[in-house]
Amino acid sequence: MKIAENRKALVTGGASGFGRAISASLHDAGAQVAVVDINDESIEQTTCDLGARSLGLRADVRSASDVQAAVDRAVEAFGGLDTLVISAGVFDMGELETVTEERWDRTIDVNLKGAFLATQAAMPHLRGSGRGRAVMISSDAGKRGFSALAPYTASKFGLNGLMESVAAEVAKDNVTVNTLCPVGCPTTGMGQEVLAEKIARTGAGAEEIMAKAALTNPLGRNVLESDVADAVLFLVSEHSSFLTGVALDVDGGASLGSVPGTDD
Repeated sequence: MKIAENRKALVTGGASGFGRAISASLHDAGAQVAVVDINDESIEQTTCDLGARSLGLRADVRSASDVQAAVDRAVEAFGGLDTLVISAGVFDMGELETVTEERWDRTIDVNLKGAFLATQAAMPHLRGSGRGRAVMISSDAGKRGFSALAPYTASKFGLNGLMESVAAEVAKDNVTVNTLCPVGCPTTGMGQEVLAEKIARTGAGAEEIMAKAALTNPLGRNVLESDVADAVLFLVSEHSSFLTGVALDVDGGASLGSVPGTDD
């Protein structure tokens, strides 16, 4: 895939799950990659695996000062910044009446406020690069509501709205801003949380639940970290230079409709 040479990227949540796969894919494509995460051990392991052209940075995305410091260090190390990937996120599942204010605030703060702070801090550099790319990892829950996911769904709907607003604002500077909306991935840390919750609620085994989940996607399998990383590479590449303000489904066709009463 044709990617602009010498990409200078920062990935929040870059040391686990989708973020780690994205960091690795960008690095393999020749980018310099700042891996921003809150877990020191995961950061060290990820940057050790990546090797040269990677930079590990600890930051809590809920903190404006942490995020600004991470962006500043990446810019200093790379001589600029032209690519931002927002992958830091947390999951919350529970019926509406059980959601505490603390759980609501944590979900909104990490998933939405964190995205806002990182985008705000990085955008002057993306604008100045003349070829800026921002990609935010949303969710299928950012397009449709799901039972017992009120904080998470609200945060992801908000993320898609943030993306559209920023995309409209920065297009004049040749910066594209898009989101990806994957279905649940059972192999990420967040996916394991979801799987454990489903096991507790249904009493079914992990393999049975994952098999049923795969069947809800017309392509017949669950999403992989690599599917999301590949989509990020496309949105960062020159092949997507005329795409902005898009919330792209990475869902194996799960968002497609069917004719009521005709399903087998």
